Amino acid sequence: MNGKKVLGIVFANIHEEALDSLTATRTMGSVPFCSRYRLIDFPLSNMVESGVAKIGVVTNSNFQSLMDHVGTGKPWDLSRKTDGLYLLPPFSVGSANMWGNRIDAIYGNLNFLQQSNQTYVLMSDCNHILSVDYTNLFNAHEESGADITILGVKGKMPENIGSVLTFDKIEDNGRITEMSLDRKTDEDVFYSCNIMIMKKYLLETLITNAHSKNEISYQRNIIMSNINNLKIHAFDATDSFVGTVDSVKSYYDISMSLLEKENRKKLFNRPISTKERDDMPTIYGPDSSLKNSLVADGCIIEGKVENCIIFKGVKIGRDTEIKNSILMQDTVVGNNAKISCVIADKNVNIKDGAELSGADTFPICLIKNTRI
Repeated sequence: MNGKKVLGIVFANIHEEALDSLTATRTMGSVPFCSRYRLIDFPLSNMVESGVAKIGVVTNSNFQSLMDHVGTGKPWDLSRKTDGLYLLPPFSVGSANMWGNRIDAIYGNLNFLQQSNQTYVLMSDCNHILSVDYTNLFNAHEESGADITILGVKGKMPENIGSVLTFDKIEDNGRITEMSLDRKTDEDVFYSCNIMIMKKYLLETLITNAHSKNEISYQRNIIMSNINNLKIHAFDATDSFVGTVDSVKSYYDISMSLLEKENRKKLFNRPISTKERDDMPTIYGPDSSLKNSLVADGCIIEGKVENCIIFKGVKIGRDTEIKNSILMQDTVVGNNAKISCVIADKNVNIKDGAELSGADTFPICLIKNTRI
């Protein structure tokens, strides 16, 4: 299957409740990640690298930073006269929130689907950090004759996001015969990443019928209820790097895991594009030291940094020690400070002599523009 036959749909606002303060003023898709990226960069890049030429980004609220980041789609080669990137914000009188669930979100954008020439639709959330060649998914879907193919991975069940499908029984040909919703277990499961492909007319039919019945659960009312009526297949992406963000802790753990070279190599084995902010090289002071960290351009580091992820424009003062932390864009840490296991959002200012210490199991999260 050629990727040009596929329309991409990315949900930028889904599962925001999992990240609390980090999504208070932004969408899930615009959450910063790994010193230079945003979470939406991964689904966009995976789609474009697989040949998808038209992508709609469905938003709901707090999407100003998302609009600033994706712009016209130029970093992903989606700034085009034909097809390209489309932002699909809600339009309603006196309210910034138009849809309350995935069915409403798709139904509200049926015109976008109907006006697209592609045969298939590939849908993705933004809380799964992965690098996958969707061409393999496209081919598997076409060769199996499936009505719907869902990408999944094997691992621990996500805990703090609702409506997670698990595939309990799968035939040799990949067809799912039993599945559960929000299963409670400590064992490894084969769970859905909410990345799925189907024919466009099928999606339109399923969504229209569900909306007419006031059904609100996409997973329960569209996927699970049609398990016997439709051929729903699973596509296993466990061999790829996959990180599921279901809490601030999981965001922290996935970020810290990328300090290991093998994990970075696995995640970035395919190009991941992002909006660039041109800046000067990072400046290191004469008494500074750096160990096992990812540091972006435009920083000034005069203290000691170990096992950290540092975004652009961060300033770290003299005799300051920062360990096991994530400092986002333009954060400033004064002199003689000690920071450990902290996530500092953009433009956080930490004064001279401050001491903040969280734990690997419970990192401290400082919201945007905090002054300490």
